[in-house]
Amino acid sequence: MAGGIGMSIPDEPEDLPPPRQPRVRRAMSRRTRSLLSWTWVLLAAVTLALLMRTFLIAAFYIPSESMEPVLEIGDRLLVSKLSYRIGDPEPGDVVVFRTPPSMQPAQTAELIKRVVAVGGQQVEAVNGRLIIDGSPVDEHYLSTEVYTRDFGPVLVPAGYVFVMGDNRRSSQDSRVFGAIPESEIVGRAFARFWPPTRLGGL
Repeated sequence: MAGGIGMSIPDEPEDLPPPRQPRVRRAMSRRTRSLLSWTWVLLAAVTLALLMRTFLIAAFYIPSESMEPVLEIGDRLLVSKLSYRIGDPEPGDVVVFRTPPSMQPAQTAELIKRVVAVGGQQVEAVNGRLIIDGSPVDEHYLSTEVYTRDFGPVLVPAGYVFVMGDNRRSSQDSRVFGAIPESEIVGRAFARFWPPTRLGGL
C-alpha cells in the first residue's frame, strides 16, 4: 500500500574505531618531535661546553714534579679562566700560563706555578727563606725538605707576576725566565678532579 510502512536506515555506530592511518601519522610525528628535541638538547650541551671551555673553565694535566707535593704528575685540574677578568693575581695563587718564548721548544704550551709576588713587590730568597718586601713568607704548602736557593732581590714590574714551583729543586720558573706578564696567564687552578683519591680544592 502506497504510503505504507516506511523503512528507516540505521545510523552508523558511534563507537567505531578511527582509521588506522591517522594513528600511524600521529606516531611518526611524535617520534620526529622527540628526535628534534633531543637534537636541540645535544647541540645546546655541546655549545655550552665549548663556551665554558673558551671563556670559563679549562682542564689542565700536570706533566712534571715541579709542583710537588701539592700537585703530582698525572693530576688533572680545573682552571678558572674568569678569575683574572674580574680580579688580579695574588701571592699564593696557583696559575696556568703560556710557556715563555725563552723556554721554547717546551714539552707543553702551558706551565703551572705558584704566584709568589706581584707587580710592585720585591722578592728574594735569603738563607733558604722566601722574602717579600723584606718580610719572610710562611710557605705552608712546601715540603719540609724544600730549600729555596738564595736569589735576588728582584723588583717585579707592574702588570707582571713572579712565579715559582713548590718543588724548588726541580722547577724552572721566574728565577730562570723572569717575571711573566699577567696577560699571559690562562687562569687560576682551583680544584683537582683526578685521580678520585686526590679530589679536592687547591
